[in-house]
Amino acid sequence: MSLVVVGSMAFDAIETPFGKSDKIIGGAATYIAWSASNFTQPIKQVSVVGGDFPKDELQMLEARGVVVDGVEIKENEKSFFWSGRYHLDMNTRDTLETQLNVLGTFNPVVPDSYQDCEILMLGNLSPVVQNTVIDQMKNKPKLVVLDTMNFWMETAMPELENVLKKVDVLLVNDSEARELSGQFSLVKAAKVIMGMGPKYLIIKKGEHGALLFNDDNVFFAPALPLEEVFDPTGAGDTFAGGFVGHIAKTKDISFENMKTAIIVGSAMASFSVEKFGTQRLKEISKADIDARIQQFVQLVNFDIELV
Repeated sequence: MSLVVVGSMAFDAIETPFGKSDKIIGGAATYIAWSASNFTQPIKQVSVVGGDFPKDELQMLEARGVVVDGVEIKENEKSFFWSGRYHLDMNTRDTLETQLNVLGTFNPVVPDSYQDCEILMLGNLSPVVQNTVIDQMKNKPKLVVLDTMNFWMETAMPELENVLKKVDVLLVNDSEARELSGQFSLVKAAKVIMGMGPKYLIIKKGEHGALLFNDDNVFFAPALPLEEVFDPTGAGDTFAGGFVGHIAKTKDISFENMKTAIIVGSAMASFSVEKFGTQRLKEISKADIDARIQQFVQLVNFDIELV
């Protein structure tokens, strides 16, 4: 299934209790593309970068089957930059600096060659921008997946509510689900959020796994216990890339297949956190991925005998 990915391609500078990076490549669309390219190609990217974004990074993505016709390069401007410091629990972080740069005026244009889109993956961006992309699709994709965050809930709620009516799958973390729904119980939160439009809801719980909701169906996927976590920055986007990549590969948008897709996404996210930025995603092989997914299967597979 043809996959179009929309999101930021950027620079990050990250500090964790276990290390510190210089300015490195980041951005939601970057992580999503690296992750999804393990399962499906081509991936048609829509983003914007400045003239400072390394050309060799774009070339590496192209070598992985990522089409960059929809990536606008503003040669005389700078790429989006974010700097942050993680706390010891690695779940909370402080933003040290944000420079919107080219992202501040991002007005995505979907090329004609992208109009065969069957899966549209909208990374975390302004809901106005996300809505603009949906409206440019001449044919409605079979599956629209959207990621968002609490910032948009607090600053652009009417626009977010509008775009939620047009999506099939929403990705949020547990605190965002509670804020969006006004409910503490994640089960109640899911019902409220699905009432806003999405048919499926994925609630990411970091090191505690992820939940998938659809109507009255619920599925839980654990997170793999890891000895070392260096950088959780792109984990959610890497998860999303594995999720949509598996669905594109299997051409199956059923709830049952999404259960497998969540396991695949969780496996990919477990690689992402092992090194700073996209470094680990550039190293892994199919054998590594297969072995990691098998670890997830063993983690939840057990026999029980009721006496």
